Amino acid sequence: MNYTEIHTGGIGYLSEMEGSDVWKWGSDYTSGDLYEAEELFRMKHRIKANRLILMKMPEETVYEPVPAEEGCYFGAPVFEEGKVMILRVDFIREIIQIIVWKETMTPQEITQIPLSAVKDCYNLMLGVSPLMLVRQGAEQRFDILWPEQGSFEIGSTESFDRREGDELIFSRWYEDPDYREETVIRSCPDGEIREVLEGSLLKTADGQNWLLK
Repeated sequence: MNYTEIHTGGIGYLSEMEGSDVWKWGSDYTSGDLYEAEELFRMKHRIKANRLILMKMPEETVYEPVPAEEGCYFGAPVFEEGKVMILRVDFIREIIQIIVWKETMTPQEITQIPLSAVKDCYNLMLGVSPLMLVRQGAEQRFDILWPEQGSFEIGSTESFDRREGDELIFSRWYEDPDYREETVIRSCPDGEIREVLEGSLLKTADGQNWLLK
């Protein structure tokens, strides 16, 4: 059996990075996901540092640009304008950080948001493009936290996919009785519905939108 050995320091799974076809990322979930880590912190449990690694293809080079730090937890990174954007929550300092990095630079914090600005870290994530920080709460609300601010209701089966300019792309599904999907296009940041398309909207690697019906 032929294989390539990749040294990840024990991280056993790599995910595709949104916005890039050459970067992958992986993390160790020592205290669960970001929301679960927050719950442990609120219950006064110690939050172990989790690690974030990045791997560039086809070189298969592994990077760890932001060292693990106790009380800090990473979310999923995204790729925007030739750089990796890293989401990190520092529970001890009670801040949300967005950090920018590429191979030729040291990591730099581009914004810092009080943790009190969000109800919780449930589905707290970075979106592209352009870059934004959002939260899709369990209470069926979608919050835009940075750089714009907005909050609006969404459907119980609706989920955020991506942003394209001043439009937010959501998907939703029905079983009535057969399963079907719709694409909901909303304006940013007020969430007003501009268009509903029958089918799912797939973004290809070369930037095309395919409506799958």
